[in-house]
Amino acid sequence: MTADPRRVVLASASPARLGLLRQAGLSPEVIVSGVDEDKVHAPTPAELALALAEAKAAHVAARPEVFGALVIGCDSVLELDRQALGKPADAEEATARWKSMRGRVGVLQTGHCVYDTAAKRYESATASTVVRFGEPTDEEIAAYVASGEPLHVAGAFTLDGRSAPFIDGIDGDPGNVIGLSLPLLRRLLRKLDVEITDLWA
Repeated sequence: MTADPRRVVLASASPARLGLLRQAGLSPEVIVSGVDEDKVHAPTPAELALALAEAKAAHVAARPEVFGALVIGCDSVLELDRQALGKPADAEEATARWKSMRGRVGVLQTGHCVYDTAAKRYESATASTVVRFGEPTDEEIAAYVASGEPLHVAGAFTLDGRSAPFIDGIDGDPGNVIGLSLPLLRRLLRKLDVEITDLWA
């Protein structure tokens, strides 16, 4: 008789991350960390994404009710001109962001942290994917911003949503752009002596 898989908790409200984990055979619970992202600072966008992921995972892992679970924390920022761009504050910022990104190349940085609450240890790393933006017209940008989608995602775009036609291509893991790199997650789990196949529901 096979033992039940370990309890997995996703410390993120992102439906895209939850969807990726479910597609990969996991059945995570969702507990949003409530970390104040404005209080987390780091010298580079990649380090900021990692610091945010670690803070989210640690915050949820510290709760007594999750003891024994594997807690996954992630956070994404778009690196453009060495600046870390998260979710735009409003439609005006989203419009300006898209006008500055079109025809250019950015790097989507996603920090990953897996906390084993039973062993009281964690592993973390950042995955980077190059994103080549197309050249949507002002009218296309206005229509996209009016849809509301870019206000809820890091970098004001998604690879699996309405802005997909405006992305010319990527170099790297597409899941990382959507919100979570499954290959990196597998490697972090192995460092914690957990096989991802043992977490399949």
